[in-house]
Amino acid sequence: MDMNLAGAAVVTGGASGLGRASAFALAEAGLKVAIFDLNVEAGEQVARKIGGVFCAVDVTDEASVIAGLAKAREAQGQERVLVHCAQVARRGKTVGRNRDTGEFTRMSTEDYEFAARGILVASYRIASLSALGMARLEPLEDGERGVITLTSSAAAQDAQVGQVAYGSLKAGVNGLVLPMARDLMDLGIRVNSVMPGIFATPPMLSVPAKVLDVLAASVPFPKRLGKPEEFASLVLELTRNSYFNGQNIRLDGAIRMPPK
Repeated sequence: MDMNLAGAAVVTGGASGLGRASAFALAEAGLKVAIFDLNVEAGEQVARKIGGVFCAVDVTDEASVIAGLAKAREAQGQERVLVHCAQVARRGKTVGRNRDTGEFTRMSTEDYEFAARGILVASYRIASLSALGMARLEPLEDGERGVITLTSSAAAQDAQVGQVAYGSLKAGVNGLVLPMARDLMDLGIRVNSVMPGIFATPPMLSVPAKVLDVLAASVPFPKRLGKPEEFASLVLELTRNSYFNGQNIRLDGAIRMPPK
């Protein structure tokens, strides 16, 4: 086993989709994995299957995250690996027309703030709290103590109509990576982000089949949606390969999203 694949991991959003696949991949590699999610039934099921621990955690709430980390660390020790997939967001155009009245409207500041708390602030919260714990660990090879992988999006670089909050805040997640990696370099804690394109996650699979077919055809190659296991494979490589640090990596089949 690679030295940096020893010990414990925390995966937020681990009850489904990208987080679930990441949790399985890390557990198969030999880590003890804690699942952070609000879906208790699905989260506990994943935890049972991988021999991990489930923690009901709201990543937008500081006390909830602190309590979840305490529970996970009591059960399996301080995590050396954090994979953050959980998010909460709202859509809306900067300015558009109401379909019923024809009046101009804008995405409210409150909706933007809600998305900011659910994407960008939550990413800083969980990453910084995890790093605070990692800092106290004994160093491994090269002085490494831990690795943090944040989930951004291809929308960070080419967000579409209606994604002003999502796109800008995912870009903010990418913006966290290098200064955070530099903040943590003397502690031996690495930080990276992954920018997935169109992936076969539960929200996406709820879209009508005809729409999914069009989306799949829009991917240059391979002409399909990404598999959560492919995201997890990259997470695993970022975890085991200590020379990945301060990186924002697209995983998207070479797609570049049109305006709408």
